[in-house]
Amino acid sequence: MSATISKHLIVIGGGAAGIFCAVNAARLCPGLRVTVLEKAAKLLSKVSVSGGGRCNVTHACFDIAEMAKRYPRGGQFVRKELYRWGVADTIGWFSERGVELKTEADGRMFPVTDSSQTIIDCLVREVNRFAVDIRMHAEVKAVLPADGVLAGGVARGFAVQLADGRELGADYVCVACGGYPKSAMFDWIRRLGHSVEEPVPSLFTFNMPGNAITRLTGISVPEAEVSIRGSKLQETGPVLITHWGLSGPAVLRLSARGARDLAAGGYRFDVRVNWLPGRSEQRVREDLQQARYDLAARKVSGGNPFGLPQRLWEFWLAGAGVRDDLRWADLPAKVLNKLVHLLCLAEFSIEGKTTFKEEFVTAGGVRLDEVDPSTCGSKKVPGLFFAGEILDVDGITGGFNFQHAWTSGMVAAEGIAAAGLAAKTFALTSN
Repeated sequence: MSATISKHLIVIGGGAAGIFCAVNAARLCPGLRVTVLEKAAKLLSKVSVSGGGRCNVTHACFDIAEMAKRYPRGGQFVRKELYRWGVADTIGWFSERGVELKTEADGRMFPVTDSSQTIIDCLVREVNRFAVDIRMHAEVKAVLPADGVLAGGVARGFAVQLADGRELGADYVCVACGGYPKSAMFDWIRRLGHSVEEPVPSLFTFNMPGNAITRLTGISVPEAEVSIRGSKLQETGPVLITHWGLSGPAVLRLSARGARDLAAGGYRFDVRVNWLPGRSEQRVREDLQQARYDLAARKVSGGNPFGLPQRLWEFWLAGAGVRDDLRWADLPAKVLNKLVHLLCLAEFSIEGKTTFKEEFVTAGGVRLDEVDPSTCGSKKVPGLFFAGEILDVDGITGGFNFQHAWTSGMVAAEGIAAAGLAAKTFALTSN
């Protein structure tokens, strides 16, 4: 009789990590019954909006040690996971299912269709192929380790309690419900005996209320160096000026690396921006001196020797006190020096942040020393697994958070499948 029992996996969360875990556990362990519980009305919502609707699937960084450095929290844990399932594995998995990825100049990888729907459709096909049971509007309120709980007449290891009063039995549970913005939302996980690192936002933009530069909304600089004063935090990359302040990949990476310190300071800090990275103040001063000779008869506003966006160039000229009709030959040394400072060491006071609602990422989650990186299984509760952002792992922007979703989802699937196959073997031999 026991040999015919179908083991049951419940995956909590219908995002990238949860669906990837579900379909691969079903594939790797034939006969395993898999149910996904999603509290919302839509699966894979972050996949849908990622990368402006293109889905930044992963990043073309194939060196595991280098890849691990892209995770401000959890890098060593991720490093161990990546030896089991890395970037090349992700690319291969999607390719085997007809989804080819392309690499952009900055290393980000997207489907060649430039549509997140391609990724969603691929995952949904796998859901259907392996008969994964998807239940929407199914919010979990508690998971109780309960040997002997009866579900359909079969003893199960967990009782999963839903907000609507239903209770489901499961042999294995994978928690992949994403990050929570508030500490109290982790309480049902704490009741399982796990500790939680307090959550704070990881990816956010820098707000500068009332700063004149916000009038340049929409201007993007392909490469600038942004640093936080009083720290060693510094990032170089594209910077976008918005109506609330500074954004873009360089700012988002900086926000991830400084997430906890910036939260502790109430999101009040000063940043410096070098709009001409790679050039020292002395080099910029020399370039401007050369322009005085080469462009002597031209107006300073019309001679932009650095290729900056014209409106940004004019903004810093005004800040340095350069008149609209001033020629390069007449540029005073004092004004030139001030312009050098603004171009290389522009300072801004940050007061607050703005997070991306759909792409919200948190620093914090289940403590990693309580989870086995070789299986993503709990060290405290047998049969309990974790995947994705619910763990205290978060990456900088650029496809790293999705890569961890695929990696941890697969590692958990392999751990669950190994447990399920071992249980099946035991049941057969015991008969």
